[in-house]
Amino acid sequence: MNWLVLGVAGLVEIAWSQSIKPTQNFTKPVPTLLCFLLAAVAVYLLSYAMQSLPVGTAYAIFTGIGAVGAIVLGVLVQKDPLSVGRMLALSMIIGGIVLARVTNPG
Repeated sequence: MNWLVLGVAGLVEIAWSQSIKPTQNFTKPVPTLLCFLLAAVAVYLLSYAMQSLPVGTAYAIFTGIGAVGAIVLGVLVQKDPLSVGRMLALSMIIGGIVLARVTNPG
């Protein structure tokens, strides 16, 4: 169950990462409130998952999901450039997430 919660926390972190820019340096009240809410939910879910998962593994997977999601959405939505180097970095992050999960004793 905590692996599922960790996955949801990672998805919320992706949403949080995308909510930062619309705050316009935290000058827009509604986007800023949404940004803070998403951050709080992501951290709450992460802390819940850490009740039975190793801290290092949970945090690495959480940030990995967030990083991959932020890059993918940046490319698809924000039209960020996609290079061979970025694709290699994404594959290494995804590989690290998978390796951290499959080698976890719990």
